[in-house]
Amino acid sequence: MALDLSRIPVQATPFEQPLTHLADRLRGGGPVKVVAIGSSTTAGEGGIAPYPQRLLADLRNQFRAPFPNAAIDVINRGVSGEEAPLELRRFDNDVFRLDPDLVIWQVGTNSVWQPADQHPPSFEETTKAIRDGVDLLLGTKKIDVILMDLQYVPAVLTPAKAGATHAMVEAISDIAHKKGVNVFRRFELMKGWHDIARISFDRLVDPGDDSRLHASDWTTDQMTWQLTGAINTAVNQAPPSSGARG
Repeated sequence: MALDLSRIPVQATPFEQPLTHLADRLRGGGPVKVVAIGSSTTAGEGGIAPYPQRLLADLRNQFRAPFPNAAIDVINRGVSGEEAPLELRRFDNDVFRLDPDLVIWQVGTNSVWQPADQHPPSFEETTKAIRDGVDLLLGTKKIDVILMDLQYVPAVLTPAKAGATHAMVEAISDIAHKKGVNVFRRFELMKGWHDIARISFDRLVDPGDDSRLHASDWTTDQMTWQLTGAINTAVNQAPPSSGARG
């Protein structure tokens, strides 16, 4: 039986910053391009349709009436298993070459979760890459940025992982605040679903994933709708700009 999310007393925290470049592009009626970069949450895992694919449909539905002439595209540039340092190396080809109006960077999980024998980047290497990547994105002066933090799932909540997980969530939030970009607080949202709405991990986590790391179809769908709502609100909060892209 499907859950009615409107009755769940937990919603995504609104973005702190308006999405000015995306709003300008929508209002100008030009083609709108969103690039989603990240790891398995972005690329897709276990046969579950990933969030960028769902976001494309949700954004088109959301903005069809107010912006009927704006053709929206969401380009998936996720690579399973990667973390910020490797993703940063792909920015020239997988982000800047595509000339996006909005970049959603899902980041931080693999640095925490991957076993030591797989040589994941350290906390310092990961957070430095995130800071450097945000600086590069903002340096174009025409891209809005959303960082997406970790998922709230058993694989990153074990006694061995929980400390690093919470530190990474806090670091992503701190970087975003200092750089003036938005965070989609996935960890907080899923924690609220679990702790307050009493949605079990059996529903939140992909039942076919023995690692208990990847989100279920239900979680991915509801998370994407929450992301769409946050984007819509941030677009509506953006003041008109005389420098809109045509």
